[in-house]
Amino acid sequence: MATKAPPAYDMSLVDHGFEAKELKGLTYPLGDHAPGYGEIYKLAPDLGWTRMPVPGNLNHINLWLLDDDAAEGEGYAIADTGLFMPDTVEHWKSMFAGVLSERQLTRIFVTHFHPDHVGCAGWLANKFKVSVWMNRTEWLLARLMSADVRDHPPEEILRRRKFYGYDEERVEKMRVGGWGNFARAVSRLPTGHHRLDDKAVVRVGNREWTIMTGGGHTPEHACMVDHHNGVIIAGDQILPRITSNVSIMDSEPEADPLAEWLASIAKFRAALPDDMLVLPAHGFPFKGVHARLDRLASGHHEQLDRLEAALRTKEMRAVDTFGLLFGRPIDDGIYGLATGEAMAHLRYLERAGRARIEIRDGVGWFHAA
Repeated sequence: MATKAPPAYDMSLVDHGFEAKELKGLTYPLGDHAPGYGEIYKLAPDLGWTRMPVPGNLNHINLWLLDDDAAEGEGYAIADTGLFMPDTVEHWKSMFAGVLSERQLTRIFVTHFHPDHVGCAGWLANKFKVSVWMNRTEWLLARLMSADVRDHPPEEILRRRKFYGYDEERVEKMRVGGWGNFARAVSRLPTGHHRLDDKAVVRVGNREWTIMTGGGHTPEHACMVDHHNGVIIAGDQILPRITSNVSIMDSEPEADPLAEWLASIAKFRAALPDDMLVLPAHGFPFKGVHARLDRLASGHHEQLDRLEAALRTKEMRAVDTFGLLFGRPIDDGIYGLATGEAMAHLRYLERAGRARIEIRDGVGWFHAA
């Protein structure tokens, strides 16, 4: 059978009629245009873009539809799935009854285990009897966290929060609360998955996607790179306007995720051409990946330098660094994320020999080395 020529991905980007926008060294070919929730915008004849709602400041997640071979009718695959919550499910159902009614879902790709990416994967897989394609570590984490639902958090978690600097009131509030919020936004995954390894090449329709994994945001976040057409489905690995959260995770409390994140930035910087079209999980498709990766790296190094300087003047717990690192009030909704990111920066300095830690009464106090 003759192989079809790969599509020219940028045709619709040339003819879309929207005014391109340049900001902070990045170019947004579609300007500020984005599809509505449950709508599909064709970036190319075989590549669609839709959005689903996310509560809070994120507002949305971008999802991607890829033309795929199917035994009957027109097939398509989905890359990332949205939160498993009523609004998202209703948008998917509307699409299945409408614009996707004559097409066949073939498989589901998930970049990483966070709920806004994997949330609907199990529901979709069970509904359409198709497989979930994920990195093994990310799939195992999703399965593990979905299953770990308890009336109260483990005592080791509470001790760790005290170590980070939580006061007794905040620790007690955690103690009486439930444990397992992850499962509330994630549908039950199938018992098996199709494994995505770093450097694997996956053919979807007429495109070949190379898997590139990165660490720091999650252990093995999987991006999909179409080198021939110059496109990357980047998930949270490369975002245009916000910086992905890099946190110490309870599953790996002694890890150094910021070192992994900076190494991943260098890895992607070396592998991707600067004119690649980046399809991020949040924000708008953009070009200028080198400038963005450079800014992500320099931003963290600037934070590390400020933090080290501050530690030369006074000792600090993780929760004492919020004003320095984030420059805005940290409310209860993001207190845990902020703590995890603060600890990631402190851990990096400690491992680099730029800070040291003293534990007093179960609380970690950091000083400059």
